[in-house]
Amino acid sequence: MARGENNVRYAQAPPTRAASVVYVTLAAQVLSLGALVIFEQARGRRLATQLAAFGGRPHGADAQAVVGAVTVFAVLMMLVAATAIAAAAAYVTWLVRARQANDRSAPTGPVAAAWLIPGVNLVAPPLLLNEVWRGAGPPDDRRPRRLALLAAWWLSWLAMLALVTIRLPLGSSSGDLTGIGLPELACATVSALLCAATVRDITRIQCSRSSARGRARLRKAGTVTRLPQPAPETTTPLEQTG
Repeated sequence: MARGENNVRYAQAPPTRAASVVYVTLAAQVLSLGALVIFEQARGRRLATQLAAFGGRPHGADAQAVVGAVTVFAVLMMLVAATAIAAAAAYVTWLVRARQANDRSAPTGPVAAAWLIPGVNLVAPPLLLNEVWRGAGPPDDRRPRRLALLAAWWLSWLAMLALVTIRLPLGSSSGDLTGIGLPELACATVSALLCAATVRDITRIQCSRSSARGRARLRKAGTVTRLPQPAPETTTPLEQTG
């Protein structure tokens, strides 16, 4: 019985630790993307020109001039990919636990469908997050701020995807390695900040609600377990003289 109660309590707990992981991974993603943009601006165009001159396969003495830059570029690309995957996994984990904090029987299927089904993932994620936010029970006067924050977050995310898709180098004559520049970095930074803000607000509301429920349970338990104290024994003057 105690084990079942612990599982219920854990399922209803606000995802504070998962939220912290989201903040860290989002920051790592922005930093790695910023490093890639700096490399692209400082060395990318010249490196792309050199690789195009080699036909994509540098060899001989000329290859020594670019092997170091190619290695740095490969490491940065792996960092960007790894941090993006980590941020996505952390966010999905937080979202699942945030839904379960509102309703411990909430299935994980809608979260996977909202992010993985093509076409649906362009509309469903902010709607799903709005549902979680409403389920957390925020004050009614904060609704305009909630909707504005959700809209700004999702529009900045879609803008970043659009910029990356439009500027993606598809030919050897493009002159860029990745096509990622300052506009993409700016959109990614704004999107990450707004995403962290939504995670923080929802988690804070759930923590406040959980604390209020905990205090109410303690007060209720105190009134139930409080027993009447027996009156202190008194002695009469006759008993004292006896």
